[in-house]
Amino acid sequence: MPRSIWKGVISFGMVAIPIRLYLATESKSISFRLLCPEHKTPIKNKRWCPSGDHEIAWNDVLRGYEYEKDRFVVLEEEDLAKLPLKTSRAVEIQGFVEDQELPGAIYYQSAYYLEPEKAAAKPYALLRKALLDTNRVAIAKVAFRDREHLASLRPHDGVLLMNTLNWPDEIRSYQELEIPSDTDVQPRELAMAKQLIEAMATKFDPSQYEDSYREALMRVVEAKREGQEIVAVEAAPETTVVDLMSALKASVEAAKAREKERPAERSRTARKRVAS
Repeated sequence: MPRSIWKGVISFGMVAIPIRLYLATESKSISFRLLCPEHKTPIKNKRWCPSGDHEIAWNDVLRGYEYEKDRFVVLEEEDLAKLPLKTSRAVEIQGFVEDQELPGAIYYQSAYYLEPEKAAAKPYALLRKALLDTNRVAIAKVAFRDREHLASLRPHDGVLLMNTLNWPDEIRSYQELEIPSDTDVQPRELAMAKQLIEAMATKFDPSQYEDSYREALMRVVEAKREGQEIVAVEAAPETTVVDLMSALKASVEAAKAREKERPAERSRTARKRVAS
């Protein structure tokens, strides 16, 4: 069983639904160790006090808020537990919006599953079913991991899924970027680009995608272990305005050819997964 990272209630009007919070995703990224260049052994990071010139044990480290230059208020765990904040104990629903009203992917952060306590099975199921039937998403606030989060709650298969959201003032503006607004797009180019999109149209099936970077990195690791030469992949050439149409035409033809090969590729992928 995974371990819950937070425990509280969903505050839904006058209804309180006791729940536990679980991470809905996990990182599969390959991590690197930092090594000493001479001994090729892992180095250690020390928590060092420059004033006393000594190391600090992790259990002795204090948490401080700098309210002026080099002046701190020390906060203990019990101080944080006493925060005068309802959302430190509750996913406090602020309201319900239509799904399409959410402003887009730029707001979304991490995903979490909400599990009801045994005594809360019925109100949990009621909220999930009501959201599903009304096609609404709950907008809530919740505090954990040293900050308050804006969040959304929605049904996901048989569970309630919570996504933390960026606060509006955390989203950077793109106004200072040099985005062309008056670029002339020719009708023939637009028609060919649309044809390419249609040729590459597909249904989203996450099982068809794999982490190629991780596989490539492991091939490099194995090659270095065995003293083999590593051959770099050539960078794709940049497309100039002059050859844009020819690049589009070639892309459409390649996409159509890949579409013919896709059934065989899916079969190979499926066999590979079964074998692993």
